[in-house]
Amino acid sequence: MKAVERIAQHYLLKQLPKATALVALDGTVVDASDSWLDVFGVNPKDCSEVNIFHLYGESGLLKQKLQESKSFSFRHGIENKMEENWFESTFAPWFDEKENVIGSIIQTDDISREVEKEMELEKTNNILKIKSEVSQVGCWEYTLATEELFWCDETKKIHNVPLSYKPNVADAIAFYKQGYSRNKISMLFHSAINEGTPFNKKLTIITQNGEEKWVSAAGKPIRENGKIVKLLGTFQDINEQVTSETRIKHHQKLLTALIDNLPLNVFVKDLDSRKILVNKAECEYLGKSTKELIGKTDFDLYEKEVAKISREEDLEVIRTLKPMLGKETISIKKDGKITNFLTSKIPLFDLEGKISGLIGIGLDITAMKKKEDQLRNLINITSVQNKKLINFAHIVSHNLRSHSANFSMLLKFLSEEQNEAEKTHIMNMLNQASDSLLETLENLNQVVDINTNVTLSKQPLNLNESIDKVRKNLSAFLEKNKVKIINNIPQDMIVWSVPAYLDSIILNLVTNAVKYSSPERSPIITMDAKKRDKTLIFSVSDNGLGIDLERYGDKIFGMYKTFHNRKDAKGIGLYIIKNQIEAMGGSITVNSEVDKGATFNVYFNEESK
Repeated sequence: MKAVERIAQHYLLKQLPKATALVALDGTVVDASDSWLDVFGVNPKDCSEVNIFHLYGESGLLKQKLQESKSFSFRHGIENKMEENWFESTFAPWFDEKENVIGSIIQTDDISREVEKEMELEKTNNILKIKSEVSQVGCWEYTLATEELFWCDETKKIHNVPLSYKPNVADAIAFYKQGYSRNKISMLFHSAINEGTPFNKKLTIITQNGEEKWVSAAGKPIRENGKIVKLLGTFQDINEQVTSETRIKHHQKLLTALIDNLPLNVFVKDLDSRKILVNKAECEYLGKSTKELIGKTDFDLYEKEVAKISREEDLEVIRTLKPMLGKETISIKKDGKITNFLTSKIPLFDLEGKISGLIGIGLDITAMKKKEDQLRNLINITSVQNKKLINFAHIVSHNLRSHSANFSMLLKFLSEEQNEAEKTHIMNMLNQASDSLLETLENLNQVVDINTNVTLSKQPLNLNESIDKVRKNLSAFLEKNKVKIINNIPQDMIVWSVPAYLDSIILNLVTNAVKYSSPERSPIITMDAKKRDKTLIFSVSDNGLGIDLERYGDKIFGMYKTFHNRKDAKGIGLYIIKNQIEAMGGSITVNSEVDKGATFNVYFNEESK
C-alpha cells in the first residue's frame, strides 16, 4: 500500500505546475517535479543523487535555517547559457504522519523579470537621486490613507535637517515663515487634498538652523478610481536665484530712474533700427508713451529725409562697430517741429560679443543754437557799431577840427584887421561859422540819440496812413515840383516800427527823390510793399538822376556824402535813416542806374516785435 502511495505521490509531484521538491534532513532530494529539476538543470534520472547544499551553494547558512524547522525563503541566481536568472525558493518543514520533521518542501519561482524591474527601478531611483542632488531639486510624497509624509534626502538638506529626520505635515508647514508664506502653503495644501488643485509657489522657509531662504514648493494630487490618494511634489532651493533677481530688479529700477531723469534723450535700437527702449525725455519729446514708441523706426516718427539720414548713421555704426560721438543733427518731426541735437550712437553688443543694436543719446541744443545765433548777431552788431563809432569819431574829429580851424583863422583875421568894414565882414563870417557849427552839432546829436535810445519800442502802424501824413506835410513842396506819387501798397498793410522813425524814413526817401530828380522830366515816385517770412519790404523808386554805384556804392549811406552838385545837399538824410532802420533790427539797400533813377528797399524786421 505504501508503495502505491509513493508512486501516486511521485506522479502527482511531477505534474505540479509549480517547481517543487521534497528534501530529506541531510539535503538529499527525495523527489522533485520536472520543472524544479529543470530550474537547476538536473536530469530526472539523477534526481536521487542530488543534494541541495551543492545546488544552492550556501550550505552553512542553509543548514542552519533548515535546523530551525521554520518556513523561510531566499533569492538566488543561476547562470544558464551565459545569462543569469533569478529565483526565489521557499522552504517549509515536511512532516510525517506523526508530525515529525523528516525534511523540507521546497517551491521555487522564477523572479528574473521582477528582479530586473527592481534593478531598473533602483537604477532610476539612483539617477533621480543624482539629478536631485545636482539640480538641488528635492521631492516629497504624502499618503492620505496613512497620513505619512516622505522627504527625499535633498528636501531634508534644504531644510537643514539630518537624513534620519522623519517629517509630518504639521512640522513641514511649521518650517514656513510665519505670516504670508505659512498661511499660503496651508491653503495650497488644503486645496490640493480637498479640491485636487495643483500648486507651484515661491515662498520663504526658516530652516532648522534658523536660516531664512526662498524655496519653490510644488504639489500635484494623484488619483486612483477618481479619488485623491496621494500628493506628489518637488521642493527647490531658489534663494540664490530670487536674491539675484531681486538685486537685478533693484539695479534695473536704479538704472531706469537714472536714465529717465537724465536731461538727455536716450533710446536703444535693434539691428533694424526699431526702438526697443526709450527713456522719459524721448517719450516727452515725441509726445508718445513708451508702449507707442517700442517697435517704431525713425520713418514712423520723423520726416522721410531726416529718417533716411538717421538710418544711414545707424548702419554705419553697426557696420564699423565704431561709435558716432557728438554729431550735430537736425530732427524734423511729423508735425514739422525742428530741433537741433548733439547726437551720439554707440554699438550695443550681446553676451557673446556680437552686435545686437545701438544705444542713442541726444542732447537738445536748440536753445543753445539760438543763443549762438543771437551771440553771433550781437557780435556782428557790435562790430558794425564799433565801425560806426570809429567812423563817427572820425567825422566828429574832422568836422569839429574844420570848424575850429575856421574859427581860429577868422579870429586871427579879425584881430589883425584895421578896416572897420572888413571887420564887419569877418564878424558876419564868424556868425555863419557859428550857425554851421550848431547845425553840425545838432546832426551829430541826432545820430547819437538814434544809436543810444533803447527806450523806444516798435508799434503796429498802418503804412499808408504814415505815407499820407508825410504827403500832407510836403504838399506844397510836392505840388511846386509837380511830383507824381504811385502808391501800390495795400490799404491794410501793417508795419512794426518806431512811429517817429517811420515818418523820418518816408520823409527822407521822398524828399531825396524830389531833390535829385532829372531836369528833363517830371519826378515820379512809386511805392510798393510786400511781406516775406518775418520781414516787410518797403520800396521807394524814382525816375531821377540816379547814382553811379560803381563809383559811390560803398559811400551812399555815409555821413555828409553827396553825389550831385546841389547846393542844398548835405549828405546827412540817408545816414540818419540808415541808423534808424538798423536801430530797429532792419536794413536798407539801393539799386540804381545813372539818369534812370534809383530804388531804395527798406527791410523792416518784424521777428522781435
